[in-house]
Amino acid sequence: MKHSLSRIQHPGLQAKLMSADEAAALIRHGDNVGMSGFTGAGYPKVVPAALARHIERQNAAGGDPFRIGVWTGASTAPELDGALAKVGGIEMRLPYQSDPTCRQRINAGEMEYIDIHLSHVAQFVWFGFLGKLNVAVVEVAGILPDGRLVPTSSIGNNKTWLDQADRVILEVNHWHPTALEGMHDVYYGTALPPHRKPIPLLHPGDRIGEAYLHVDPSKVVAVVETNASDRVTPFSPPDAVSQRIAEHIIHFLGHEVKQGRLPPELLPLQSGVGNTANAVMAGLNNGPYTGLTAYTEVLQDGMLEMLKSGKMAMASATALSLSPDGIKEFMDNLDFYRQRIVLRPQEISNHPEVIRRLGIIAMNGMIEADIYGHVNSTHLMGTRIMNGIGGSGDFARNAYLSIFMTGSVAKGGKISCIVPMASHVDHTEHDVQVIVTEQGLADLRGLAPRQRARLIIERCAHPDYRDALTDYLERAEAVARSGFGGLHTPHVLPEALAWHERYERAGDMRAG
Repeated sequence: MKHSLSRIQHPGLQAKLMSADEAAALIRHGDNVGMSGFTGAGYPKVVPAALARHIERQNAAGGDPFRIGVWTGASTAPELDGALAKVGGIEMRLPYQSDPTCRQRINAGEMEYIDIHLSHVAQFVWFGFLGKLNVAVVEVAGILPDGRLVPTSSIGNNKTWLDQADRVILEVNHWHPTALEGMHDVYYGTALPPHRKPIPLLHPGDRIGEAYLHVDPSKVVAVVETNASDRVTPFSPPDAVSQRIAEHIIHFLGHEVKQGRLPPELLPLQSGVGNTANAVMAGLNNGPYTGLTAYTEVLQDGMLEMLKSGKMAMASATALSLSPDGIKEFMDNLDFYRQRIVLRPQEISNHPEVIRRLGIIAMNGMIEADIYGHVNSTHLMGTRIMNGIGGSGDFARNAYLSIFMTGSVAKGGKISCIVPMASHVDHTEHDVQVIVTEQGLADLRGLAPRQRARLIIERCAHPDYRDALTDYLERAEAVARSGFGGLHTPHVLPEALAWHERYERAGDMRAG
């Protein structure tokens, strides 16, 4: 593309302009590379693709395979994860991914993957737990004369990548409007133990840092210009299952307000990504609440609509994740949204102490829950990774209300999402307060395990599986009474994972 120095105002960094292929050649075999990007927003667009071509040529020439470690904020896009995974270029991936090729290689044992709570990543790098970060590849909207960087549509772990990497490659993306400047809040007050201080954030809209990222210009080895959009995916209209889940949650929140356990404007909202989350936001937008706030990782179309309508006053996140229609709405009214959205580093957006202090209402999806309330949000049939835990653990463990939601069945009814024993546990019963399916909502607060089990079966299980779950629980209690095991959390151990085994063998959890 034709260079435009209006976006690159630092003279020393202007001199480091080069092509994506030239920049990619500066990344070496064995490097750990910190890439910007969080849920398809703010990831580098051309250097990873150039690096994939470079790796493919290197590997075709024979010799040792060329592989790198890839660290990000969360998921990225096919031009990054997909391209590098396709050529076998990733040795280790962390902390979260959603790319089909990555997933296939991880589950085939061809790529190592570390699934980490998103709040842990930056501090693990600062602590030295993950080894040396050799290169940072970070997308920015512009470089100011003094070298400060204007972030784009996500911040994620970019602050840490720029601070910790030996070498830095900047992608200056002209697709992002310069009017993004001022939307971000980058806090530089964190420190290592034992010198940490409280994070002075008392409200989702507080600004405690500055609007820019910093980098040592001497570490910047390349600047690459591009003009390419984020990965924007249309959201399907909420289906009947999502709408029913949303209705159950909204009714529950209304009940909590009536009981005096929530204020009339609720508490700051966090929700995961997907159609169900958007359905909940749409329901709240049509409800009686005003003055709502959000303290979340990702801002989707549903929250954008609530800001537009005035039902939501302020939203704090680390990234945008919008549909094409949402992007157009955001771009067309950027001045309006810049006053109502704050984008922060994920070490702040997902910080456990801040989440607990603000009193977040956390709503996250799951793959399955067992009858006692243990939740699996990452693994299919216990062994195959789907995406990763993301930030759900950061929020669930520390939220004022911890809600997990899913449809009651999957694969046309061949899989029950309520099972006797979860095949993998990401969130224990101690961190799960509410489980919701389209069948109903189970409020587990104050209940002992067997009380939880009966409520989850009654309220959340699909009718096709309800009798079998009840039968399992009753037989587990009988086994315990006969002297095998205890009655606190009874199980029939030889059958606890039999439903999963039956699906793997026959393609259907249902007996017979």
